[in-house]
Formats: sequence, C-alpha cells, structure tokens
Amino acid sequence: MTKQTAIDRKKSISLPQTIDPVDRSLFIRNGFDPNMDDIFDFDKDNKNEDDDNNDSDDDGEDMEDASDSFRGDATPPPAQGGEDKTSALESFGTDITRLAREGKLDPMVGRESELARVVHVLSRRKKNNPVLIGEPGVGKSAIVEGLAQNIVERKVSRVLYDKRIISLDLGSLVAGTKYRGQFEERIKAILDELRSHPEIILFIDELHNIVGAGSTQDSMDTANLLKPALARGEVQCIGATTLDEYRKSIEKNGALERRFQKIIVDPTTKEETLTILANLKPKYEDFHHVTYTDGAIKAAVELTNRYVNDRFFPDKAIDAIDEAGAGVHVAHVEAPEEVEALEEKLATVRQKKLDAVKAQNYELAASFRDKERQLQQQVEQAKTDWMKQMDSQRQIVGEEDIARVVALMTGVPVERIAEAENERLRVIADELKKKVVGQDEAIEKVAKAIQRNRLGLRNEKRPIGTFLLLGPTGVGKTYLAKKLSEKLFGTEDAMIRIDMSEYMEKFSVSRLVGAPPGYVGYEEGGQLTERVRRKPYSVVLLDEVEKAHHDIFNILLQVMDEGCLTDSEGRKVDFKNTIVILTSNVGTRQLKDFGFGIGFKDAGNESLNKEYSRSVIQKALHKTFSPEFLNRLDEIILFDQLSPESIRRIVDIELVDILHRVEKAGYRVQVDDKARDAIAKIGFDVQYGARPLKRALQTEIEDKLTDLILSGKIKKEQDVVFSTDKDDKISCKAKTAKMVKFRQAVEKDAQ
Repeated sequence: MTKQTAIDRKKSISLPQTIDPVDRSLFIRNGFDPNMDDIFDFDKDNKNEDDDNNDSDDDGEDMEDASDSFRGDATPPPAQGGEDKTSALESFGTDITRLAREGKLDPMVGRESELARVVHVLSRRKKNNPVLIGEPGVGKSAIVEGLAQNIVERKVSRVLYDKRIISLDLGSLVAGTKYRGQFEERIKAILDELRSHPEIILFIDELHNIVGAGSTQDSMDTANLLKPALARGEVQCIGATTLDEYRKSIEKNGALERRFQKIIVDPTTKEETLTILANLKPKYEDFHHVTYTDGAIKAAVELTNRYVNDRFFPDKAIDAIDEAGAGVHVAHVEAPEEVEALEEKLATVRQKKLDAVKAQNYELAASFRDKERQLQQQVEQAKTDWMKQMDSQRQIVGEEDIARVVALMTGVPVERIAEAENERLRVIADELKKKVVGQDEAIEKVAKAIQRNRLGLRNEKRPIGTFLLLGPTGVGKTYLAKKLSEKLFGTEDAMIRIDMSEYMEKFSVSRLVGAPPGYVGYEEGGQLTERVRRKPYSVVLLDEVEKAHHDIFNILLQVMDEGCLTDSEGRKVDFKNTIVILTSNVGTRQLKDFGFGIGFKDAGNESLNKEYSRSVIQKALHKTFSPEFLNRLDEIILFDQLSPESIRRIVDIELVDILHRVEKAGYRVQVDDKARDAIAKIGFDVQYGARPLKRALQTEIEDKLTDLILSGKIKKEQDVVFSTDKDDKISCKAKTAKMVKFRQAVEKDAQ
C-alpha cells in the first residue's frame, strides 16, 4: 500500500462515519483510500457531521494511540481537557454507583445490620476496609450494590456522600502483562488515582484472588502491592469472599488479614427471602414477559428450602423463579408471521445489494440500499408491536412451573413434589406389599415413617427414616430397599448400596468419609459422602452392617442424629433427604443352632414361635450394637420367615418377569397351576428364604425352554406349555393352539 499524503489522509478522515458497500465503492472511485476499513465501522448517527468536527481527528487518534499504549505497556495516558482523570480505574473496573444512578441494579431488601456495619467500618480513620464473608449466594455483592444505591439516593451518612464504588476486575488487570513490571505499573497507576481521588471506594469481589494475582518469578502479587496503602488508610477497599477461601488464602496471611475488618453474611431466612423475591418480581416479570403468582413466589421459597440443600438463600430461590420464567417464556414465545416475512425480505434485499455491488451496478445497489433501510424500519416497528403484544398478554408462572424447575435442579421427579403426592403416599404401603411378600408388618412401619416425613411432621434435622432390618437371609430386606427407592424416587438407581463387609478393618473407616490430609486419596472424597452429595435424594443401604468394624457405628451416629456427615475436607454432607436402611442377620445363627422358632409349626404355636425368635434376636442385637446406636434408630424391624404361601405368591411375581422376557423373544409360554405349585415346592427352603426359588425357576423354566428352542422342536407360532407329569416332575412341550392370555391371568394372580 502506498503511503498516504496529508490531503488523502484528511479526505479519509472526513468521510461519513457509516459506509455501506455502495458508498464504499463510490468513495473508492473518487480517490479515497480503500484500505482504511476502520472508517466504515463507526456509528450511523454521525454520518452527516461537518468537516469542522473532523479537524480534531488527529488529536483523537493521538489519544487513541496513547490509550492503546497504556493498555499494552501499563502507562496511563495523559489527561486532556475534560477527560476523566481516573482512566486506569475506568479501564480495569466498573463504576457501580453509575450503574445505580442509571437504574441498572436490582433493589436490595433487608441486610440493614450488615449494611450498617459496612458503613461504620468505612467511616473509620484507619483500617477502614470491610470484607464480606459468607457462603456463595448469600448476597455479598448485593450488599455492595445496595450501598451504591443508598449513596446515590443520599440514604447514608454524610461521611459517604458523593462516594464512588468501583469494582476492580482482576482478570483484565492481569491480562496482557507479558513483560516484567507491566503489572506493577498498572497497580501503581490505580493506587495513584485512588490517592488523588479519596471519594473512590475500591470493591474487589473474590478477594482471595489478590493473593498470588500477577505474581511471577521475583515479583510481588496484588496483595503485597496493596498492603501499605491499605494500612495507612490511603485507599479504601471493600472485599467479598467465601468462608473457605478466606481461611485458605487470607487468614493464613496475618499481615493481610489485619488490614480488613470481617463482616459475616449469613443466609437469609425464609421470611426474608420471600420479601426479597417480592421486590425482585417486577424485574424478572419485565425481562421474561411473564407474570408470577403469589403462590409461585411462596413455592420457590418452600421447595428450594426443602429440596435444594447444597445451596443457600436467597440465591437458590432467585434462580428458581428466574429459570421458571425463562422456561415459560421460551415455551410460548413465537415470532409473528409478519416479523418473519419482513426479516426474510430484508435478508433477500441485502443479498441483492451485495450482488449488485459485486457486479459494479451501483445505481441498482443504491436502490436496494434505500429499500433495505425502509425494510429495516418496518422490521423494528413490527418487533416493537410484537413486544407490546407480549407485555399485554403475559404468560402466568405458577406453582407447577416452580416445582418443575426444582425437580430439574434436584433430580427428584416433578410429580413427587406436586400436590398429587398425597395420593401416592396413601397407597405406598399397598404398592410395596404387591412386590415384597410376607413382610406386611415391616412394610407398614417403613411406610408410616415415609408418610410422616412427606407431610412435614418429622424432625427436619434428621433423615427421612433410619431403619434396622433384621432377619434371616432371603426374606426380602435388600429387596424392600430397592422397591422403596423405586416408589419414592422413580428408579432403583436412586439406591446407594454399600457392602459393610468391606469395612471390617479399623483403617477402612476412613473410606466412608475420605482419607485424612496427607494420606493417599485425600482429594478423592469418601465412598459414602461423595455418593450422597451427588444423589441427595436416595435410599442409603448399608448391607450386613454387623460385619463392619465397631468404629463405623460411631461415624453413623452423626448421620442418624443430625442428618449430616462431615467429610475429610470439612464439608457437611446433607442426609436429611435420604432414607438410611441398615440390614443385619444378627441373631439368626442362634436361632438356627438352637432350632426353636425356626421352621413352620402349626397355627397354635405360630405366635409363640415369633415371640421366641424376637427375644433371641433382641439379645444378640444388644450384644452387637451399642445402646447409643440402637437408641438413634427410628425402627428396628424384624422380618419373618417366609411361609409356603408366600413362596407361592413370589412364584407368580417372578413368572410375570420371565413371561415378559420370553414374549419379547417371540415365544409364548404357559405355566399351569400344577407346575407353579411344583416350582414353589422345589424353591422353598426355610433356612435360605426365597433365594433358592430363583434357581428353581432358572432350572425348571428357563433352561428347559432354552433346550426346546435350540433343538428346533418349537416354532414361534406355537405355545410352550409347562405342567407336571405323573411323577410330579415339571415337563414342557410345544403345541399348536390359540394364544391364551395366560400372562394377564398370571399378573392378576400376582396382584
């Protein structure tokens, strides 16, 4: 490119500030520099400015060069005329008081005590630097924004009149400092501006980041550069950080900690959160073009308080109404056909204009340009009318929408949060009895505990229920936990199963909550705590708990009493929405060895046998577990031995699953009553419960059907009938017959 002359440069600078392709071509034909692309990207409003206004462009370019030099080399530009003299702060920070003056901040509700404490610290002579410490989402930054609004509205002490709060962006401050000394020069420029402008209060969010920020080999970080100015009171600074980060980064640095005054910010209460949402509601209604009902606002507080336990008020409640409003708006927003048609025409005209420019037909391109401007105005007007229509016909955000959002946030199915849950709770015992056979008393106790919790009658600081299930093997203890998980949380995958036989040694206790600091696996977390953190709504099954080391029981005391467990990193894992089920075979060995109470007596001795069994198990129970452990259990439930009638019902239930699988494979199977009775007889074992039954079904049904299919003796249009022969042995044969709705009959019997 040839070097421009002064005249050419002036011609380029005096060009109108917005140039479309048509005008670009015309200017090129008249001798303007085609390579100065930046002149085509300015604001359209200044298109017809006088040449007199352009005479200062040389100075403007010099200022721009100086600004670029400052950004790259950390040298602030010289102040000129009426320019802002806090250019470094303007470059690397955001003026919160300006945002408050422009009405761009959300209103702050409450927090009077914390705000008053901030004002008191800022009014001190030295060490006047408050730091807001609290959990994420409790409203630390909102307090600073509220202070800015009070300053603008003159609702603060006269000491803070005309103060400016500027939020410092540490990321942009560090960005681009490639060479030694650049970062220090930026910090020095900011400190010089703060000293010369005592009305400015610096706000550093995530204050812990100043420790180490900008530090390279043999250089100082932000914290060390700020310390002297903070100690002398030359600079006022407000910080905000979390409890954990404050402890890790700032509390360890005593020289830095003493320069800040701690102000603890606790989460808001339910009542305070409700007031906050009521004040924020208009902002979110205008943004999403929806209307929130009072019930939706209350539901956001109640449901997040009950189900979202890993976050804090008011943040989690605000997120719930925000996402609910977004979901309702997105589901119903649809651009009118008029807007879409105009946008399509506009895109077509723009393409034709570009094609005309490429063909150097500038008169045609100019006509398309004029048409483009007309269409652009029509599109903007149509969109304005559309927005007015949406404002006048706003969608309603109700409690169901909030419940749906909370379900997405927690993983709990939405129907289990809604009001229809009452009906499900009423029949939960009956539903479980259809699946778990012969343990009606145990199911009733578990169901009552679940119902108390769901209706809000339980102690909210404890788990939903803590049960110790006792009984011999194969009677349905683990199976009940699986079905309970399915009924409450929609899937058996919501069950967290831990085999306590893996925790027989003393050193294995740490595996539950995580290895202590300094040991291998410290950062991996505990097997129990990490899984509950990921699935806070689950059934926790501690299988065969009597085989674990006794120190395990001391760990579980905290879970059963306070509903939480502290892991190796000091985090509290919430168990308040879990059902803790412990299973044990304790006492069954004594019953087996001594014999009385085992087996099936006649009806007259059944109650006596049961009482004797309970007494033996109770004695073994008190020998195995400590009194403080047993005292924290909600229920100690003894499972009964399975009777032949119960085994017969289990046969029908298992056959339903087998017939489903066989039908998917394309075959039809019938099992008559004689065959089912024979399977129940083969699969019945007093000592092992229902476990031999599955082996009997596999041997007598699945294996024989497999042999029949592989031998080619059955075709897919034939039925396979299982029955018994004269020796009461199960046999099967294929026959051509009409399809009998046998599976439906079996399902009915199973129910």
